[in-house]
Amino acid sequence: MLEGGCLCGAVRYAVSGELRPIIACHCAQCRKTSGYHVAATSCAREHLEVDGEVSWYRSSETAQRGFCGICGSNLFWTGPGTHTSIFAGTLDETGDLKIAGHIFCADKGDYYEIPDGVPKAEQDDPALTTQVQGES
Repeated sequence: MLEGGCLCGAVRYAVSGELRPIIACHCAQCRKTSGYHVAATSCAREHLEVDGEVSWYRSSETAQRGFCGICGSNLFWTGPGTHTSIFAGTLDETGDLKIAGHIFCADKGDYYEIPDGVPKAEQDDPALTTQVQGES
């Protein structure tokens, strides 16, 4: 089980199930919400237990972003499907999770480069974003 939370500690969470490897998203929404790109893992919604008040912002017709209403820490992203994305930097420890790929590379900011060595997708890539450790 991995745990995490926001900067001020008002929101804490625990993940009881498998996590997807970390994926870096470079889309405009992620860059605007984080100031850079977002690095996130994900878990099945039923494996995420949250303690505290999460504020939700609907950033598109299919996406909601969860954050602490006190300190503003970006915590979660959710949309269609069965999983909730978790901003990797909010985990207390990441265990053996590593960045497995980059998505929406066509939208990346012009102020940074994406390193070589992991898969890159110009847009979304379901093969990257739906993988979960322990599942094939």
